[in-house]
Amino acid sequence: MDQTELDFGLAADQRNSVTGKSVGLFVTCLVDLFRPTVGFAAVKLLEEAGFHLEVPEAQTCCGQPAYNSGDKEDARALARQVIKAFEGYDYIVAPSGSCSAMIAKHYPSLLADDPNWAHRAELVAGKTHELVSFLYDVAGIRDIASSFKGSVTYHDSCSGLREMKVKDQPRALLGSVDGLEIKEMKDPDVCCGFGGTFCVKYPDISDAIVGKKTKTITDSGAGTLLAGDLGCLMNMSGKLKREGSAVEVRHVAEVLADMADGPAIGEKQR
Repeated sequence: MDQTELDFGLAADQRNSVTGKSVGLFVTCLVDLFRPTVGFAAVKLLEEAGFHLEVPEAQTCCGQPAYNSGDKEDARALARQVIKAFEGYDYIVAPSGSCSAMIAKHYPSLLADDPNWAHRAELVAGKTHELVSFLYDVAGIRDIASSFKGSVTYHDSCSGLREMKVKDQPRALLGSVDGLEIKEMKDPDVCCGFGGTFCVKYPDISDAIVGKKTKTITDSGAGTLLAGDLGCLMNMSGKLKREGSAVEVRHVAEVLADMADGPAIGEKQR
């Protein structure tokens, strides 16, 4: 890999400002269990941007399922575990809007009444970022040395969009990918119906919502669907497969890292 690829379009002073900073990668449960390639893509992107990257073995679930189900006691226990594993890093980055939002937006209130953990939760929250917004907003990356032959449409996941303010960043970086064409779907910011445990508790409602979403995906004419949250991607991929659609589904990090040559989400190993 040559120096141009490593530079990622950063100016010299920007490269110097990020080189050597430590990043703890929060892999997320779904990436670990269902789509490890997303984790490998995140590692590649962060290391090539000049960060000192580690993946703490002690990390666990962020606690979001328990939190959303009203189980605050278990959510607090998981939050403390995550804080202990990650508080020593300069930045905490996750390839997920929902998991990064759990840490950045909900840990402080979750542990606000605990004098031993409130400040630590605030510090960790302040340095937690979603992957693509971190690359764009913090690392200052504007160009990606990647190629992708075909058209894509991008779904704005609810937590990433509304809690972590991720919208323009992935589109800007995708726009620098050689050969890639973006075809926006109608209402890209409308929920896909996943909602974590929502799709399990209310399957009929969830299916109706994702059905409307897959229509807008198909109507866009794009050959590939991208997003930044694996739960949403799995939900939409499942519906597209049930409908017999040929649209491929991938995490945005896989395309940005030039690692989109393997099976798409929901497809068998070739």
